[in-house]
Amino acid sequence: MSTKELTTSPNLPLSMPDDPIAPAAAQAGGQSSGSYTSDNIKVLEGLEAVRLRPAMYIGSTGEMGLHHLVYEVVDNSVDEALAGYAKRIEVTIHVDNSITVTDDGRGIPVDLKTLDNGEKMPAVQVVLTKLHAGGKFDSSTYKVSGGLHGVGVSCVNALSEAFDVEIWRDGHTYEQDYARGNPISTLRQTGTSKKRGTKVHFLPDKSIFTATEYNYDTLAQRLRELAFLNKGLEISLSDERTTDAKTGEAKRTDFKYAGGIAEFIKHLNKGKQILHDKPIVMEGFRDGVDMEIALQYNDSYSETVFTFANNINTADGGSHLSGFRTALTRTINSAGQQLGLFKDVKENLSGDDVREGMVAVISVKLPQPQFEGQTKGKLNSDIAGTVQALVNEKLGMFLEQNPPIAKKIINKAIEAARAREAARKARDLTRRKGALDGGGLPGKLADCSERNPERCELYLVEGESAGGTAKQGRDRRFQAILPLKGKILNVEKARYDKMLGHEEIRAMITALGCGIGKDDFDPSKLRYSKIILMTDADVDGSHIRTLLLTFFFRHMTELIKRGNVYIAQPPLYRIKKGKSEQYIKDDREFVKVMVKRASDGMIVRYGDGTQRIDGPALTKFMGNLNDYLGFFDKVNKRLRNEEVTTLLASHELIKRADFEGVDGKAPLKLDAIHQALESIAKKYQFKAVNAPLYDEEHQTWSVSYNDSQGAPRKIDWTLASSPEYRQMMSKHVQIKDALEPPFIVEYAGKNVTPDPEETEGETVGEVEAGKPAPKRSGRVSQEPVKKATPRELFEYVVDQGRREYQVSRYKGLGEMTAPQLWETTMDPERRTLLSVKLEDIAETETIFTTLMGEDVEARRKFIEDNALDVKNLDI
Repeated sequence: MSTKELTTSPNLPLSMPDDPIAPAAAQAGGQSSGSYTSDNIKVLEGLEAVRLRPAMYIGSTGEMGLHHLVYEVVDNSVDEALAGYAKRIEVTIHVDNSITVTDDGRGIPVDLKTLDNGEKMPAVQVVLTKLHAGGKFDSSTYKVSGGLHGVGVSCVNALSEAFDVEIWRDGHTYEQDYARGNPISTLRQTGTSKKRGTKVHFLPDKSIFTATEYNYDTLAQRLRELAFLNKGLEISLSDERTTDAKTGEAKRTDFKYAGGIAEFIKHLNKGKQILHDKPIVMEGFRDGVDMEIALQYNDSYSETVFTFANNINTADGGSHLSGFRTALTRTINSAGQQLGLFKDVKENLSGDDVREGMVAVISVKLPQPQFEGQTKGKLNSDIAGTVQALVNEKLGMFLEQNPPIAKKIINKAIEAARAREAARKARDLTRRKGALDGGGLPGKLADCSERNPERCELYLVEGESAGGTAKQGRDRRFQAILPLKGKILNVEKARYDKMLGHEEIRAMITALGCGIGKDDFDPSKLRYSKIILMTDADVDGSHIRTLLLTFFFRHMTELIKRGNVYIAQPPLYRIKKGKSEQYIKDDREFVKVMVKRASDGMIVRYGDGTQRIDGPALTKFMGNLNDYLGFFDKVNKRLRNEEVTTLLASHELIKRADFEGVDGKAPLKLDAIHQALESIAKKYQFKAVNAPLYDEEHQTWSVSYNDSQGAPRKIDWTLASSPEYRQMMSKHVQIKDALEPPFIVEYAGKNVTPDPEETEGETVGEVEAGKPAPKRSGRVSQEPVKKATPRELFEYVVDQGRREYQVSRYKGLGEMTAPQLWETTMDPERRTLLSVKLEDIAETETIFTTLMGEDVEARRKFIEDNALDVKNLDI
């Protein structure tokens, strides 16, 4: 589960989007010409159709489609593994949100292919630029594969503003570059290599996608699934945007599971109390379908099932799931009858009863599968009977041979049937009480007057006191308030009927109006389009928020999937001067405000002192300097020496030609860096500085050194072409003329500090709005200040911005008045909300079980492992 920041205005009138295929009627006078001739018929060539209608090929142009690009490339590598030629896949998210996927398969063919029109083209270019071109149509190449239509990787190419492919095949290295589906270079042989495989790097086109930032958890879920489904296949995911707090390296996770889906089951049941030690595994091959099914029961009250067809996660199920469910219910009922366990049971167990507490994974592999759409969310192939026959045989045999396990599973299902009856009575009681209370709504709910659910929002507020403030500060037209007393029940540990008896949870269920439980839950009856969790920014508030999220995840998951659940974002900082105050949402905004304040009247001289920056130029310079230092730090994590990283920036190694050399000699820039490294080797106690070295594989030069710890550090084209280096250099180009030390800071006119009494009436809002600040004057002289590095200058300027203010980090809702709460947290025009998304179901399941379940030891270990990474700990 993750959150995404958005700003919302829920009370705006609804409108329908323009019809994307409506006729262009708005000619002069607004009338359509009415003509419809052959001129209106357009033939889209090549990848033009993909760029014009991307959602048809990848599902959407939002987050789902963005991540689907990665899946298309990775699936090709997995198909190489299925064919027996690949053992390792590496996926990397770069700082600019570009992606690199590398495998050790056979490598995309590079020999020339003759097209129908007689044109000859390298096979890799055919694959990347022609729709319905690929190796999946030839059954001798791939007997089973996820790709069926030959449009996957060509779509990725079409929807990327930059797409580069590198192939290692037959002892050679080949490279080619593309932009928006079109080749911008020919296929070239760049060197020799003993490696084998393909590396694809692409940057999604920002003009196509509405979302451009990759979510690590979403990709991790898919890659973990692929590793479980392919025994022995090793897949790694690295995120260069995030640094591991312990190692200082990019965040990285490796996935490799020799036990296949049986290990998947164990992963999903981690931290839970299981009914039987080993998962029940059923394998078989029938009617051309290779089936692998594993299941295990735990003592929880929810069902978790994952289904796959040819390694593709069929999130919407399909024939393989329906066949499994039918056989499971029939087989367990049959086993219960044979064991004589149904004496006190009035009727057979239902499907819901036998699946309570079950974790299952179903994986089928079949030639020519039929899916719904290109995104393959549901399997339509007629294999329900085949799966049913396998489960009837294998599961029936297992239960017959293992009576103790069979009794545990069946008795749990019988308890589920009894609890279902108790829950039905509790729901009936809830309905009757609601009717007697009047109107069916809880008494402490302050409802809104609007009746269109699309325009309504419900705040679940921590505490009666904050709830009262929220009621006073809200817009009663569309905002409803439900205060929650204390900490609600932890539904992870509570049975269904006990949960329904809890007063606060019953109030929430009644207020939402969509019911609860598989029989009664109907999301279309939800009374509010936004459910906003508003708790304090302290430990208790976080706990209450987690309890609420546990409830929604376990019992109203569909509301999270539909995007109905949000988290309110009270401001992080409050800055105060005199009678004025301003709330600031995060650290980035705080730095921006402080820099803008400090820059007023400030002059920064650099170099020999004749050059200066002041006014708006100084504010802009400081913003760029902040960005530059951020990327500088990312590059420096590879080199571990700020002076070396500064050398790289100053020499501007930005072209491949800077590393290629001439006539067998190293490039001049690398020679200069080598000499500079030797000149500082003694200062930093480098163990060695190595002469420029030629790389035969990529036909480029590099310089390396061993730092004071003996660790090798390399300056090569791989480093210079990395996204973080490119981002650093793009910022460096904008500010490089002003990066020459020393830096002298002084104020315009008299070098004095401002007098607080003369500036008391000035607010940060006035400065932000661009109003002129009062002239600085004062009684205490301020001498010019000298700073040696850009970082020291930046930190000094931010500190100067803070001087006139009382800066406090904001804690809870209780510190605010009703107008302040409205202004900062509830006003749709100014507030910020976090949208709760369900990205990695398996990992979310594990986290909730660990933090909210019965396994104390697992929770203790989690706290120990993550103690050093905790932020804002309230002690």
